[in-house]
This record gives sequence, C-alpha cells and structure tokens, in this order.
Amino acid sequence: MNSPVQPDRRWAPGPGEEDGDYLDLKRVWHAVWMRKWSVLALVLGLILLTAALVWNMTPIYRAEVTVMIEERGSPVVSFQPLPDRDGELSEYLQTQLGLIKSRRVAERVVRDLNLTEHPEFDPRRNGRSLDALRGWLASAQESVLPGRPLFAAAKEPLTEAQVMDLTVLELMERTSVWVEGKSQLVHIAVSMADRVAAADAANALAHAYIESQLEAKVDMSMTAASWMNERLLELRSSLQASEDRLQAYLEAEGLVDVNGVETISANELALVGDRMIDARRARAEAESQYRQVQGLKNQGWERLASVPAVLGHPLIQQFKADVAHARARVEDLSRRYGARHPSLESARSDLNAATASLRNQVEQVVASIERNYQLAVANEQSLRRSFDENKEQIQGISRKEYKVRELQRDVETNRALYETFMTRLRETTATSDLSSTNARVVDPAVPPLEPAKPNKPLIMTVATLLALIAALAMALVRDILNNTFKSSEDVETKLNLPVVGIMPLVPRAERDGVAQFFKRSEDRRFCESIRTIRTNLMLGDGSQPRQVLVITSTAPGEGKSSLATNLAFAMGQLQRVLLIDADLRRPTLAKNFRFPAGTPGLANLIAGHARIEECIQTVGQVDMLPAGTVPPNPLELLASPRFLKLLEAFKARYDRIIIDSPPSLAVSDAALLSTLANAVIYVIKSESTHIPQAQKGIGQLLQRGAPLSGVVLNQVDIKKARKYRKFSGYYDHYGYSEQQQSPV
Repeated sequence: MNSPVQPDRRWAPGPGEEDGDYLDLKRVWHAVWMRKWSVLALVLGLILLTAALVWNMTPIYRAEVTVMIEERGSPVVSFQPLPDRDGELSEYLQTQLGLIKSRRVAERVVRDLNLTEHPEFDPRRNGRSLDALRGWLASAQESVLPGRPLFAAAKEPLTEAQVMDLTVLELMERTSVWVEGKSQLVHIAVSMADRVAAADAANALAHAYIESQLEAKVDMSMTAASWMNERLLELRSSLQASEDRLQAYLEAEGLVDVNGVETISANELALVGDRMIDARRARAEAESQYRQVQGLKNQGWERLASVPAVLGHPLIQQFKADVAHARARVEDLSRRYGARHPSLESARSDLNAATASLRNQVEQVVASIERNYQLAVANEQSLRRSFDENKEQIQGISRKEYKVRELQRDVETNRALYETFMTRLRETTATSDLSSTNARVVDPAVPPLEPAKPNKPLIMTVATLLALIAALAMALVRDILNNTFKSSEDVETKLNLPVVGIMPLVPRAERDGVAQFFKRSEDRRFCESIRTIRTNLMLGDGSQPRQVLVITSTAPGEGKSSLATNLAFAMGQLQRVLLIDADLRRPTLAKNFRFPAGTPGLANLIAGHARIEECIQTVGQVDMLPAGTVPPNPLELLASPRFLKLLEAFKARYDRIIIDSPPSLAVSDAALLSTLANAVIYVIKSESTHIPQAQKGIGQLLQRGAPLSGVVLNQVDIKKARKYRKFSGYYDHYGYSEQQQSPV
C-alpha cells in the first residue's frame, strides 16, 4: 500500500545556481589536482614538441642600415623664402618609406646583387624537390591506375621574367623599414639566413634608394625645363592673340570712353524707374477707387455716397452734415406741428434741396475718380515706354563693356602666365646644376653576429605558458563536461533528496561476489556502509515501519541489485525479511546465489504455475523470491491483481519486504512498483550517473506519487573521497574510516 503521507519533493537551486558569479575555487583546484598527471603529461609533451620544432628552425639574421632623410632637398640657390614645413615631416617620411620598399628599388638591388641565383631567393631551387616528388607520384599513379591522374605532373619551368618577379617579391617581404621616433633617421633591415648577404642587401637598398632619388630629380629637372620652354612659346602666342582681339574690337565699335556713357545712361534709367514706380503706385490707388465706384454705380447715388473713396471727400462730408441737419429739423418740427404747417413745409423744402446738392456732389466726385484713374493709366504707360527705350540703350552699352572687359581679362591672364613661366624658367636654368640629394647613409649595415629569430627562450616560455593554460583548460572542461554526481553534496543540491548512505567502490576483481559481501563480512567498510543505510531507514520508520521497500536506479549497472541483497542480509539480522527480484527483464538474484536452473519465482507465482513454498529460497536469515522464468509481458504481470494479493500475503508473513526493481528510465516497472511501496530508495552510481537523467527518473517517480525516502550514492572511490573530503566533508560521516569497527 502507498504511504499515507507523500513527501513534497521539488528541486531547489544549489549555491552555484543561485549566484551565477560564484566561483568555487576549491572545486577548480580539485578538478585540476585529480587530473594532475594528465596535465603534466600534456605540458611536457607540448614542451618537447616545441623544443624539437625550435631546434630545427633555421636561424634568421637581420642586417640593418641607417639612412638620414631630410625634409625635402633644399636648393643651394633659392629666389623665394622656404616655407615652414614642420607639420608635413611625418607625411613626407611615410612617403619616403613607401619609396624605399617600392618595386623599382627592389628590382635594382636584385639586379646589382644577382639575387636570382641566391639559394634563398631562387624559386627554381626551392621548388625542385616538390616538383620531383609530384612527378614521381604522377608517373606511379599512371602506371598503377591509368586514366585521370590524381597527382598533377611537374609544372613547366619558370621563365626569366617570372623568376625575377618572384625574387623581387621575396626581397620586398624580407625588407622592413621604420622611422626612429620623431627624428629623420630611417632604418632599413633585411632578414636572411645568410648574414653576409643580408648586410649586402641592406646596403644595396639604401644606395639604390639614394640613386633613384637623384635620377628622379635629374629627370624631373630636364622634363620641367623642356616642358616650360614649350609652354612659354604657347603662352607668348596666346598673349599676342588676345591683345590683337582687344584692339580689333575697340576699333570696330568705335569705343573711347565706355564707362562715361554707361554712367549717364544708368542715371537716366534710375530716374525714370523711380518715376515709373510712383506712377504705378498712383495708378494702383486710382484703380482701387475706380473699381469701388464702378461696382456700385448701378445701385444709386446713395450707395456711392457710402464708398470710402467718395465718403472721404470734404464736400461730401459737408453736404452729408447739411442733409443730416435738415432731416433732424424736419423730425423736430413734425413732432410739434401738423403736416401742413408752413414751418414744416419749409423744413422739408430745405431737406430736399440739401439732398439734391449731396447727389450732385456725389456724381461729381465719382466722375473725378474716373478721370483720375484714366490719367494715372496714361501716365504709367508713358513712363514705361520711356523706361524701355533707356533700358535698350544701356543694355547695348553694357554688352559692349562686358565684351571689352572679357578681352582685357584674357590679355591680363595671358600676360601673368607668361611672366610667371619666364621667371621660373630662368630660376630652373640658373640652379639646374646645383641639385643635391636629401638622403645619406649614416650607419652602413655590417654582418650580424647573433640571429634575430627565432627567439628560442621566448618561444619556449610562451609555449610552456600556453601548454599549461591548455592543460588546465582541458582539465576544467573535462570536469565541466563530467555532468555526474561526485559527492553527497551534489546529490542533495541537484536532487533535493537526502543521502541515506554511501557505498564504497569495490575492486574490479571482487565485484562478482559483491552481492554476498555483507553475508561474508569480507569488506569492513562495505559492511559498515550497509549498516548505516539500514540504521537510517529504520530511524525514518517512526511509529509505523515502512514494510515494503523498493530499490531502483536510473539505468542498469548502478548497483541497485547489490544494494538490495546486502541490505536484505543486514535487515535480516533484526527482522524477518523477504527479498523479491522484480526485475523480470534482467534478473540477477538467481545468478548471484547460483540457484538451480529453472527455479520458479515471482513470474511463476503471478502466472499461477507454482506455489509459494516452491519459489521462496532461504539464504542465511533471508528469504529470497527470484524472478523465475522470464515472461514476455513483465509489466502486465506486475500490474495484475494477483501480484497485489501476493504482496498482501507477504506482508502478513514478513516484517520487511525489499523489492529489487528495474531501472526507472529503462521501463515503467519501477514507477508501477513505487506506487505499491511504503519507501523508495534511489541508487546513483558515483561519477557515472548523469544528473539530467537522474532528475528525469526521479521526476517520473514523483509524478506517480512515489514515496522517495532518499538516495544511496554507490561505488564511491575512497582514495578520491579522502582527497575530496576537504571540499565536501561527507565521506567519513558514513562509516568509511578504516579505524572504525563495525558493530555486530
């Protein structure tokens, strides 16, 4: 039956999982220390390999020549002051460095020293052995496997041009040039295995650069003088032609004082323009008033009187005041007298007269507005015609003046170019024989006594450090990739389950009889660990013993069957114990105790083919129920009601029933059996069981409600445990000390 209280098992993050920045230096040291011999072997191997490679390296000598390059060559005679060029020094030296490493200088050195015949540079000698090997392989393959060749035949011999090109490229790769600090000293170095040839090549590079600079200056001077002579003749012809064109144009147009004519015409045009602007403004005002009265002309004089242009007239305002006064007098008299009173009749007559006068005046003002508009339009048109006539006249003068000035500028430009070239030609002619180079050799190269590379001590030091780092990294990576349980602390941290016991590693020669170790008391530490597990389980029983105990693991070969057998013998000293081999797929109980072949067992009982007395075998104080005949349907047998009835019958006869279950991840038998147990012990093999697999197996059991009581860490290496004890502190707490005596 299931236990009434199911423990709440959830995984909790360990210290390393809660704090991602936590670095366990003890674990790192342990990982390195446990693999110290592998680390040492790898370091020594890499050091020996590096030493062999360094020993076979060809020493390379570097010859160095120092050249001083001044900031451009200053002429001996100069007709102009030299500008300050301190800011251009760095760029100038960088340009000279490029010239020193140029292909032209390298070709000169190759020809002078005949480097195409030197063993280090001749590409024909460097490729002869490889070509011979390639040709031999091609001929051998053709004789054995005719057809498409796997190995290309030897290449065609190089031409002289190709040899020269490859030699120049090789010399350029072996040449290095740099500037000494902020000075004007340039170092030229050549690296070769032949130290004398290296010094000769460095000196040749310096002299080739200086000679190329001198030749370039001479060529430039000659080219410049020739070009300037040709250009001077062209400029003289251009100047003469421009002067002739200017004179011909002045004579053809009859121009004497163009500026005076242009000034008078411009003033007249400006005055006419100002008057035209005023006329346009007056016409706009008159047009505005005209359009106001034209729009209301057909609506009566009363509407015209309200137009701002009419209303603003002084006479209109006066007549309007008279009409208003007469209307007010009529209204006043109409309130005091009758309609036919003489005074009222006189007042009405005055009102009509005032109204007629106002109407006449409005009509006169409207007529005046129309006349003013017509006069303004006529005035504007007259001024525009005058302006256009003056404009055409001054435009003609301007065009002539522009043409004259264009011809004058052409003459002045040609004259300035001609004079400049004449001056430069005289300077070049006067100083052509005083050119000097701006570079000189300060310290010629001498054959070096010590090779520049390889730096054997440095290479060995770096190789040693890299080998040590690689070995340490390998040890740490192996430890990281070893995702298994190494201590009880790992079990409790990763699985959140208590460790009820730790079993030591049994020597390989003694593993065949490990199932009877406790019965024979052959290994004191092994027996003490079994007693510790027994004590922990019995102390956890409380008031009600956990009668049915299932022992399982993640995968086969983790020692669950050995634990079940030895634990049965340990509990058999105190209780009536039945050990059931429920692993109907790979049973081990009958094999470990050499039961006769065909001995009936659990499968026969469930199937009803045997009786209990025939199946139970007694070994010492423990009754054992082997698996019996291996059935084709183990899971169906364990899930049948007959197995439940059989288990109930066993509970009445025994104090403790230990069931050896199949692995939890391999089949579902363990999950089924765990539902029938009062306690489940999960066996984990040290440094073998992977953590994710164990978590998955335990998770499947917990999903079925299995009463997991704890974990047994099996096959722990005691020697490693002692070294590891200062990191975990668990191993001597479970009876592993050789000085402890196990109680009977």
